[in-house]
Amino acid sequence: MKNIFVGNLDFGATESAIRSLFEPYGTVERVNLVTDRDTGRSRGFAFVEMSDSAQAVQAITALNGAELGGRALNVNEARPKTDGDRRGGFRRDGGGQRRQPRW
Repeated sequence: MKNIFVGNLDFGATESAIRSLFEPYGTVERVNLVTDRDTGRSRGFAFVEMSDSAQAVQAITALNGAELGGRALNVNEARPKTDGDRRGGFRRDGGGQRRQPRW
């Protein structure tokens, strides 16, 4: 199983459009179009899982730079998420250290 990152997607792209783009290269197990949790709008990237690694590499090679919805796609092998990938923002779990008051 190979996980593929697809970036620079048009915000109107659908899971079925992404699936049909990858299916000529092999079996697509799953398409995950990432959406904003508050608005439900696409965030401009997706992940595609393909069962055969050789077919996935072929799809990455063929589709990186290809256009979908007038935008050149950024297609490469997805890197596993690490704990260090949490970028900025507010921590909802209340974790982290608070500074002591100055007075």
